[in-house]
Amino acid sequence: MTRFLLAAVLALLPLAARAQTEQQILVDRATLTVQEMLAGSPQSDARNLLRRATGAMICPRVFKAGFIFGGQGGSCVLVGRTQAGWTYPAFYGLGSGSFGLQIGIQDAQLLIIVLTQKGLQALLDSQFKFGADAGVAVATVGAGVQGSTTAALKADIVAFSMARGLYAGITLDGSLISARSEWNSIYYGRPIAAQQIVLQGDGNNPGAEPLREMLARFSGG
Repeated sequence: MTRFLLAAVLALLPLAARAQTEQQILVDRATLTVQEMLAGSPQSDARNLLRRATGAMICPRVFKAGFIFGGQGGSCVLVGRTQAGWTYPAFYGLGSGSFGLQIGIQDAQLLIIVLTQKGLQALLDSQFKFGADAGVAVATVGAGVQGSTTAALKADIVAFSMARGLYAGITLDGSLISARSEWNSIYYGRPIAAQQIVLQGDGNNPGAEPLREMLARFSGG
């Protein structure tokens, strides 16, 4: 019922307001994802890594489906960490396709912790493909897997996943991250590049304060 009510409200809004509402929904879902993935005690590895992170990408819902041909996709937000704290979010999309023996449906949440400036700069590129850049080390682990901190010490990027569905696990190899510049412009009311938001701490929208506060809570400030 709530979903139908939300759809009815969105239909009545002007186009610009509707787009901003969609973005705010994504930011709100990202906040909940951080809470859900880091609140429990088994997630200590992810919290430890977040304390020394240079940035984080949160994908509240990555949907994967396949029958011989397959694919996965979702919307994400990327935040950086400056001396002043966590920045406001820049918007990205994630997608990939695959071919092979596969069948199933999966719905996953992703928390991608960026540990180095090299990893952060790679994600900031207009298009970044996981597994294609040999100079950027990416480790993918299930949320709550103990010992992952040790395994990820040399990684530039560590992706924690929490998935539900028929697939055994989620892989990011071959997945493409694409910047959504138009979403940045609408959310902040002016043209603004992801680099300005994530590296320079530019941009301001009160709707993202809960996300910044949630990240600060789990990263120690």
